[in-house]
Amino acid sequence: MEHQNVTLSIPKKTLKKAKHLAIEKNLSLSALLTGFIEQILEKDEEYQRANEHHREILAQGMELGTGGLINWQRDELYDR
Repeated sequence: MEHQNVTLSIPKKTLKKAKHLAIEKNLSLSALLTGFIEQILEKDEEYQRANEHHREILAQGMELGTGGLINWQRDELYDR
């Protein structure tokens, strides 16, 4: 995998905490941040796939047990 260096602007307090977390997990800061970014991207891809799947289902429509016929009037459904 090809890598590219980037420059980030992170608050000092946050950076310090992230460095400590990386040390606790026996990772470099770069590996820790890469892992988090990959998790975010994976979740987004899952969401996009699910969204596309549900849109396909909505486009196909669903059988609601009416056989495509509506044999009632709106007013008949509600007591007024």
